[in-house]
Amino acid sequence: MALINAIVSKALGKPVSPGDIVVVDIDAVYAQDGTAPLVIDVVEKELGLKKKIAIDKAYFFIDHSSPAPHVAAATVHKEMRRFAKEYGVKLFDVGYGISHQVVVEEGLVRPGMIAVGADSHTPTIGAIGVYATGVGSTDAAIAMMFGKLWLKIPETVKVILYGSLPVGVMSKDIALYLVGEVKTDGMLGKAAEFRGSTLKELSIDSRMTLTNMCTEMSAESAIIPVDDVARRWLVERGYEIFRNINWNDEEGYVDEIPVEVSKLEPLVAAPPDVDNVKSVDEVSNNEVDQVFIGSCTNGRLEDIEVAARILHNKRVKEGVRCIVAPASRRIYVEVLNRGYIDILIEAGCVIAPPTCGPCVGAHMGLLAAGEIAVATTNRNFPGRMGHRESKVYLASPAVAAASAIEGRVADPRKYLS
Repeated sequence: MALINAIVSKALGKPVSPGDIVVVDIDAVYAQDGTAPLVIDVVEKELGLKKKIAIDKAYFFIDHSSPAPHVAAATVHKEMRRFAKEYGVKLFDVGYGISHQVVVEEGLVRPGMIAVGADSHTPTIGAIGVYATGVGSTDAAIAMMFGKLWLKIPETVKVILYGSLPVGVMSKDIALYLVGEVKTDGMLGKAAEFRGSTLKELSIDSRMTLTNMCTEMSAESAIIPVDDVARRWLVERGYEIFRNINWNDEEGYVDEIPVEVSKLEPLVAAPPDVDNVKSVDEVSNNEVDQVFIGSCTNGRLEDIEVAARILHNKRVKEGVRCIVAPASRRIYVEVLNRGYIDILIEAGCVIAPPTCGPCVGAHMGLLAAGEIAVATTNRNFPGRMGHRESKVYLASPAVAAASAIEGRVADPRKYLS
């Protein structure tokens, strides 16, 4: 059976099939400052419960409007701190990092777990073999209070990656290619499971980009099996598999999508939607006002590393703002230790704290009317990063860094060959 079916079957002690509605023990549940307020309201006002909740399973993250850009956000953060203290929720406060990154690197989720998050990009954590799905704040509140939740088992689409990535092409380009092929509703009600020979070349950083972007295809979840790459990553951090299954079983798919990655080139998602995918060359005449490298999609170590490689001994073009935000405090420390921050600052970049930042259009880089940005984020609908008349091109960190140098949407291959 497909991996998600196998994980739930193992947890329940009986086989499940797509379409089944089951009540399962939730191994991890979290919410962020955009969704936690409703979680708090459900628990205290709707349910009227006063008890410690699912200790060691429940987490709050202040990552979206962080640090607080206005009094309303500060008030939300204050309420989250109070609730976390009273109810036993583990709180990751301002500066710790973006939820999906932190739960993985801190070992709060491990292979074989069933996790839910009050955030649509929760499937990101499926990169390490977790069945993860986004839920509404009410469901997250129930999971936090009782440690259980109902789930409908999705059908699984097998995405087969084969070949080697060419120079200047990253996993973001694979993700954009997929979104362009299946469109924003192409996996509605389904889950994506990644397979194929290319996986052995993709780090956990790269895999998290793939699973993150499956949300833009309307996938309920996304998952990648535990292989040698994942096992090495786990061993290096002292983490163990939580619930082991047959990770090599490749059965039970409703459809298959083959992707020959060796034929890919640097891509962008042009406004006004993420499935408007084009080659860099098709849009290279578009000048940009801002570049953002970060978010839960591409704020990881290898993302900042490639940006530093491209920007080394170069300058961000005059008149262009380039904002770089590590996805977590751990990543921030690592890029500091490796000297990447020095390179980026000397190139003219602005370094933001670990936060979602400009991605959600809350602060730290909003766009004015008519301004154009290249961003490594996952959404570019009108108004996403500021004024409704601004425009956002989604791209890999390599494309973003090259665009910062040239002041237009640019091909990174000349800087990496």
